[in-house]
Amino acid sequence: MEDLEFAFEPPSDEEIDYDDVSSGGEDEEEENSDVEEKIKTKKKTQSPWDFSSYTESVAEEHARRSTTSIDEKISKLIQQRGHAEVIPEVDEDGRSSDSEPDRQEDYNPEEEDEAPTTKASGGDNRSFFTKADGVSFHANSFMNLHLSRPLLRACEALGYTKPTPIQAACIPLALTGRDICGSAVTGSGKTAAFALPTLERLLFRPKHRPAIRVLILTPTRELAVQIHSMIGKLAQFVTDIRCCLILGGLPVKAQEAALRSMPDIVVATPGRIIDHLRNSMSVDLDDLAVLILDEADRLLELGFEAEIRELVRLCPKRRQTMLFSATMTEQVDELIKLLLNKPLRLSADPTTKRPSTLTEEVVRIRRAREGNQEAVLLALCSKTFTSKVIIFSGTKQAAHRLKILFGLAGFKAAELHGNLTQAQRLDALELFRRQEADFLISTNVAARGLDIIGVQTVINFECPRDLTSYVHRVGRTARAGRAGYAVTFVTDNDRSLLKAIVKRAGSKLKSRVVAEPSITKWSQIIEQMEDQVAEILREEREEMALRKAEMEADKAENMITHRDEIFSRPKRTWFVTEKEKKLVANAGKETEKGSKKKVMSAEEAEERKKKAKKKREHERNLPRKKRRKLEASREMLEDEAENEGNNRNKKEKSGISLVDLAYRRAKAAKGAKKAADAGKAVRTNKKGPKKSSSSHSSKSRPEEMKELFQSDMSEKKQKRSGSVGKKSSFKSKSRYKRR
Repeated sequence: MEDLEFAFEPPSDEEIDYDDVSSGGEDEEEENSDVEEKIKTKKKTQSPWDFSSYTESVAEEHARRSTTSIDEKISKLIQQRGHAEVIPEVDEDGRSSDSEPDRQEDYNPEEEDEAPTTKASGGDNRSFFTKADGVSFHANSFMNLHLSRPLLRACEALGYTKPTPIQAACIPLALTGRDICGSAVTGSGKTAAFALPTLERLLFRPKHRPAIRVLILTPTRELAVQIHSMIGKLAQFVTDIRCCLILGGLPVKAQEAALRSMPDIVVATPGRIIDHLRNSMSVDLDDLAVLILDEADRLLELGFEAEIRELVRLCPKRRQTMLFSATMTEQVDELIKLLLNKPLRLSADPTTKRPSTLTEEVVRIRRAREGNQEAVLLALCSKTFTSKVIIFSGTKQAAHRLKILFGLAGFKAAELHGNLTQAQRLDALELFRRQEADFLISTNVAARGLDIIGVQTVINFECPRDLTSYVHRVGRTARAGRAGYAVTFVTDNDRSLLKAIVKRAGSKLKSRVVAEPSITKWSQIIEQMEDQVAEILREEREEMALRKAEMEADKAENMITHRDEIFSRPKRTWFVTEKEKKLVANAGKETEKGSKKKVMSAEEAEERKKKAKKKREHERNLPRKKRRKLEASREMLEDEAENEGNNRNKKEKSGISLVDLAYRRAKAAKGAKKAADAGKAVRTNKKGPKKSSSSHSSKSRPEEMKELFQSDMSEKKQKRSGSVGKKSSFKSKSRYKRR
C-alpha cells in the first residue's frame, strides 16, 4: 500500500488558472475550444483562504493604540534621505543591473557521504493498526466518493475536479466512522480529506439537539484560521452547519458567546479551548462525535502533549478520531496508541517524500562571509528571486530586522512572527496572498500547513535545526504539481544538516554561487542603512514604553472604578497548578543539563497527588494504635534527617555564634551558684581569670550576661523563701503498686 506510485494532477487546494490552460499548441485546438466553452459557462473559481475577515484592520488597531506601522516609519525615512541614495539601479525586468549574474552548479560534496539508510518500520506498530485491504488511492472525480450535492457544488466552485490520493483513500473510510491515521506529502489536500467526510456526516445529525460534535485541533493560529476558512467555503451551500474559531489573540467574551450557542464544528488551538472548557459556563464536549488532530507532530514539538491528554480525558470514549501529519515520529506513534481505536494507517507518500517539480539549491556561506549573509540574501532577491518568496529566519528579531532592511531597500515585504498582534499576522498573510507583498519574512510559524497560492521560492535564511523542519519549510512551494525552488543558506556549522539533505532519497541538489560584486555592493548599502535601522528600532521601543505606561494607567483606573465587579469574578483555573508547572519546568532544565532524572509530566504529577491523597485518607481510617505507630516512625525519620542536616552544618561551620556562647556561660554560672548554695564542691578553673590592668576596666559581654542571670535567680529565690523550711511532700510509688 505504501509503495504505490502516483503523480499529482492539478488543481488541488489551489485555484485554477484557465488562462494557462487555454494557451496550448495547434494539436490541442479541440481541447482548448472545450475549455473556452467551460470558461464562458462557469464563473471564476473561488479562493479557499481568506484571512482579512477575522480581525479588525491593522490601520484601525494602530489608530486605537495611537501607534504607527513599520511601513509608515520606513517610508518617512526614505522621503527624508532621498530615493536615489541607497537603492541600486534596476533594469526594465525589475532586476538589479549588475554585470555578473548568479550561477547554478551541480552540488559536489567536499566529503564522501555514506549511502542513505532507510529506517525500518517498527514491527510492534503493525499489529496495532488494522489491515487496510482494498483501500484505493485513486478516484476519477468527487462524485465517486459518495458525497452529497451541496458538497459537490462547493468542490466545483473551488475548482476541485479530481481527488488527490489521500482524499480518495480517506473520504470513503471516514464516512464509515473508522479511526484514521493519515500521512501524505505536503500540499496533497489533507484539509479537504477530513473536512468533506465530516461535513457529510453532519448533514445527517439530530438537528433538534444542538451540540459541539466536531473538534479540530491545530498547532498554530494561522493554520486554524485557514482550516476555518476552508470549512466555510466547503459548507457554503449548506446553510445549517455552523463553525466556530477558538484561538488566542482574539476577544475571549465573543468566543464564549459563540461556544454557548453550540456550534457544530470548533476549530481551535489546544490552550484556548481548555481555558474555555474549564472557565466558561455551559461549555462541554459531552456530545463530541469526531476529534481531528492536524499536524500532530508539530503539536507535540510545541509542547502540547499534556493539553492533548487533558482534552482526550474530557472527550467521550465513543468517538471517531482522525490524526494527520506529513511526518510520523516516535512521539506521534505513542499519541496514536493513546487516542485511536483500531485505526487504519493511510500513507500516500511517494517513495522520495518530495515533489518531483521541486528544485533544491544550497548557498554556501563561508566563515569569512557570515557577516555578509544579509547582503547575499538581498543580492539574490534583487536579481534572481524577485516575487512570491517566503524567507524563513531563525528568530523574531532577525525577521524584524530583515523586514526593515527590505523596506529601506525598496522591496515590498511583509513579516510574520510571534511579536506581532493577531491582526498584524493575519494582515501579513492576506497581503502576501493578494500578491501586494512580494516577500513574506517569517519564523517557523509559517512552516506548517499554510497553503498560500502561487509560492514560487522558499529561502532558508537560517538553516533549520533538523531534516523534518527542512521538509516542512520546503513544502510551502511546489504544491499540487507546480514548480518551485528551495534555497538554503548553509554555514560551516550546518554541515550535519547538509549531509542529511544530500542523503535525502531522490534529492538532486544544486549549488548556487552569488556574484561577488553584487555582495560587496549590498554590504555597502546595508552599512549606510544601519543608522536608519537603529532609528526605527528606537522609535518602536519608545512607542512600546508609552503603550505599556498607558496600559498600566488604564488598568489602575479600571481597578478603581470596577473594583467590586473585578473581585467578584471567579478566578480562572488551569488543569495544572503553578507548583506542578514549576516541577515540570525544573525537571526539563535538569534533563537539558544532562541529568538522568525522568521528566514528570503534568498528568504524572496529578496522579502522584491523587495517590498521596488516597494514602492520607487510608491512614485516617486506621485504628488508633497503628496510626500512632505510623506517626512515631515518621517523626523518628524526620528527627534523623534533621540530625544529619545539623551534623553537616556543624561540619561546615567552624565556630559558634556570640549569643550561643553567652548563653552557655550564663548557664554554667547558674549551675555553679546552685552547687555552692547546696554546699557542694565547685570545680574552679586552674588557670584562673586574667588579671586586669585596672580595676575600673569595662566589663565584657559574658560577665554582663552572668550578672543578669544571677540577679534574676536571686529574685526567684526570695519569692520562694517562705516555702524553704517546709518538708517536701514526696510519696513513694510503692503504695500504688498492686499487692
